[in-house]
Order: sequence, then structure tokens, then C-alpha cells
Amino acid sequence: MSVALDIRDLSAGPAVAPLIAGLSLEVRPGEITALLGANGAGKSTLLKAIMGETPVLSGSILLHGTNLAGLAPRARARLGIGYCPAGRRVFPGMSVTDNLAVASFAPIAERTRLMDEAMALFPQLARYRNAPAWSLSGGQQQMLAIARALMARPRLLLLDEPSLGLAPALVDEVLAKLVDVAKSGMAVLLAEQNIGAALSVAARAAVLARGRIAAEGDAATLRQAADLSRVVMGL
Repeated sequence: MSVALDIRDLSAGPAVAPLIAGLSLEVRPGEITALLGANGAGKSTLLKAIMGETPVLSGSILLHGTNLAGLAPRARARLGIGYCPAGRRVFPGMSVTDNLAVASFAPIAERTRLMDEAMALFPQLARYRNAPAWSLSGGQQQMLAIARALMARPRLLLLDEPSLGLAPALVDEVLAKLVDVAKSGMAVLLAEQNIGAALSVAARAAVLARGRIAAEGDAATLRQAADLSRVVMGL
């Protein structure tokens, strides 16, 4: 199978104390890869390094064979990376529609089509299309954050803790939509502390501990590992 994201021997973060050290990881098109780890394991640092927001000290990051070294975040977005950071970070004073529109590079007709697709994926957004983002529930804001990341027509979608702060039923609803996204052929890298929820939608998974991959494999196998929780917590 082809590889969408190919990370090789990556070290990233502050030069005096790298938060990622010698990490290698592959993410494939049409699959969700879960990146599991406790707070401080390096999940956010890895996503930011892929997006160009954290210094890379050594190693390489390739997107469909293109080396991302030296490219600014905006250039990486144009190459096909969508990024949904932790904490949602929607524009609170802007409407749902405007939050989506501002994230697209496409001409007006294409942008409208992309917004229609986003609202079809998350029907709750369509009901509140003219409402300011601050008025949405936490779950609806997370849906909006993911939909906004999809507006750039990415080939790779990065998600940082999308379940954080959501009720269990909403976690299931939000993550189930990622399965539909992956079925379109998109590669998805899902950083999560919620082990059960992440493995329920992922095809493959990697456990990050102290900036290194501590375990990896297909999600079904990892789900059966008796000591998985201890590995995720870095114990």
C-alpha cells in the first residue's frame, strides 16, 4: 500500500531537550492511524512538526514523497495537510459559514461545494450555519473545527485530541465521522489519550512515550494487548 505520510528518524522540539527523538511512522491513504500517548508524550509536538510549527532538528517528513523540509505551514496546507489543533480554536465571533469559508483556497463555486460537503458530513452545522461559533456547544465546535480543516481539500488530516472535553456519546459521533473521511481516500493521523475511542475507529495505531514509539501495529491487535494502558501511560 502507498504511504501518504512518511516520517523517518525524526527529532523535533527545543534543541536542548528534543520532545521527539528518532521517531519513524507511516500513515497510509484511506486509513486512520491513532497516535496514542499520555500528556507530555509528544503527540502535539509531532503534529506541529508535521505542520511546520515546531523546529525539526533531524530526520525527514515526506508527504506523498515530497520532503516538507523548510516549508512554512501555509505551504504545507497548500500541499494537502489539514490541521485541527487541540482546543478547537474556532473563530468565536464569526458565523459557522464564515469559519468554513476563511479556511478555503478555492474559487467561490468550489468553496460553496466544499461547505455543502462539510455540512452534509456534520448536519448540525447546517442548522446553525449563520450562528456565531461561540454559541455552539463543545461538540458542535469540534465538528466545526474538523470541517474547517477539511475545507482545504487535504490529502492528510491531522487531529489533536478531538475527544477532549466531550461527553462519551459525542466522542463516538465525532470520531465516527472520521471513518467516513478516511473512506474517501484521505489519510488521517488521530492523536488521542482516549484509547478505546481511538482504537474503535483506527486501522493502525502507534503508542508514543517520552517522544519515541513504544508500540505499534494494527488497531485490533493492540486492542487485545493486556498492558496497553500501561504502555500508553509510559509506565
